Amino acid sequence: MNQYLISIYQPDGPTPEPEILEPIMRDVEAVNAELREAGAWVFAGGLFPPSTSTVLRLKDSEVLTTDGPYVEGKEHLGGFTVIRAADLDEALAWGEKVARAITLPVEVRPLQHGACQ
Repeated sequence: MNQYLISIYQPDGPTPEPEILEPIMRDVEAVNAELREAGAWVFAGGLFPPSTSTVLRLKDSEVLTTDGPYVEGKEHLGGFTVIRAADLDEALAWGEKVARAITLPVEVRPLQHGACQ
C-alpha cells in the first residue's frame, strides 16, 4: 500500500468566525472518520500560522536560522493528512473528499517508498 500526503492550502488572514469554521470542521472530522474506518488513515495535523515557523538554511557550511516562512505568499500550508491508498486514483478520491470538506485547495502527493517506516 502506498502513502500519500494531502496538503491543505490556507489563505493568509484571520481565522474564520465560528459560524463558518464549525460546520467545516464537522465535515473534516467526518472525512477523517471515514478514512479511519477504511483503514486509510495514517495521521494528520494542523499547523500554526507561518509567522511561528523557523527556517534553517545551510550557507557556506553554516546553518542560518531565520524567523518566518521560507517564502512569502498569499496562502500557506495550513495542515496535512497522510493516508494509505492502493494507487493515485484512490488517493485523489480521498483528496476530493478532503477538499469538499475543508473548502480549500488541497494537493495530493505520493510519499517516497520507505519514507514513513
